[in-house]
Amino acid sequence: MIENERPALADSLWTATANSAPDCPPLVGEAEADVVIVGGGFTGLSAALHLAEAGQSVVLLEAETPGWGASGRNGGQVNPALKPDPDDIVARFGDDLGRRMVARWGDGGRLVFDLIARHGIDCDARPVGFLRTATNTRGLAMLSEIARQWRAHGAEYDDLDAAETARLVGAEAYLGAVIDRRGGNIHPLNYALGLAQAAIRAGAVLHGQSRAIGFEDAGTGVSVRTELGQVKARRALVCTNAYTGPFGGALGRSVVPVTSVQVATAPLSDNVIRAILPEDHAPTDTRRLIQYYRKTADGRFVMGGRGARGEAGTRRRQQELRQAAETLFPQLGAADWVHAWGGDVAMTVDSLPGLHRLGPNVMAGLGFNGRGVANATVMGTILADWVLGVPERALDFPVTPVRPIPFHFLKSAGVALTIGAYRLLDRVNR
Repeated sequence: MIENERPALADSLWTATANSAPDCPPLVGEAEADVVIVGGGFTGLSAALHLAEAGQSVVLLEAETPGWGASGRNGGQVNPALKPDPDDIVARFGDDLGRRMVARWGDGGRLVFDLIARHGIDCDARPVGFLRTATNTRGLAMLSEIARQWRAHGAEYDDLDAAETARLVGAEAYLGAVIDRRGGNIHPLNYALGLAQAAIRAGAVLHGQSRAIGFEDAGTGVSVRTELGQVKARRALVCTNAYTGPFGGALGRSVVPVTSVQVATAPLSDNVIRAILPEDHAPTDTRRLIQYYRKTADGRFVMGGRGARGEAGTRRRQQELRQAAETLFPQLGAADWVHAWGGDVAMTVDSLPGLHRLGPNVMAGLGFNGRGVANATVMGTILADWVLGVPERALDFPVTPVRPIPFHFLKSAGVALTIGAYRLLDRVNR
């Protein structure tokens, strides 16, 4: 179970099957470092690892334990790219920065799998490609255009017809699909724990149960406070994503936390599991409220999708996911559903992450729109570049002011209304 989480979100398969966690004692007293990092998800852990490997002294503060938030709860799909299409990115940011962004962030899948291989991270890594399936003609046209654009930018990205899609899925439910060969899937919590172990081996100091409650940037250095201690450093990185809350002032109001939920079976019989996803893909479909699913290394089936904010609504959505899974794969009808969990992802207005200077010595990176495995790992390397002296104009992502979303306090209600409308449209398959 995920500690310090409400019951409907706490019974995580990934927590139940996690590797041993590194020892990350709370910060007590004062510490000094070149860099202090707030947040122990993929972004903060990636930054900590890369900075420690570059010879920087690093202290990371995590409010709970490494991987506690969305990094340890997601579906584990390695979607290698930013959400906007590559042509849109180039058009918006210009030929130089736009193409650098497309290349750097499109390489996110390779970065993840290279880190896993280089550091021997045991996380059931499957670099089989990222499969997106079309539920209607509109979705198929959209996917075909995405594939065309990425091929023009040199990516190995293929269109699949209905027959090949049915073979890879194990169900005749889709008109076709595309596959990004740079992607795949992992056990997300074990990936986070592996990054933490690698960062510690490289010399970083990680503190769990050490919630940051404020910072001061004096221009010559920065200090970050917890209830029991303080870290003084040359620079600070804020890597808190959907769990930012009031830390960083307006930063948390620049994203909208949206709950995603998942359900998982007990290990299935061989004859059932062999017929589902025979090459171990983890598909995502083109519904407005996407559904994603996969097998695990020990033969379970996992289904995920958009959640709800309240306890009753969350459990209702989890039951709807079980029903959707059994509709797609009738052979699951006798399955024992033993885990149900979820967490918050950070959505942004423009579907792009935010890279924000919070002070002369403080930079934040957040807002991965449900693509955090690869994108958050990449963001960690961008933040590390900044700490190591790469000028802002030379970073492979634009640094922008924090832009709080107007009427942010109403966004949860607006998200709920939008989800209801999208669910209706998905039912009529428009």
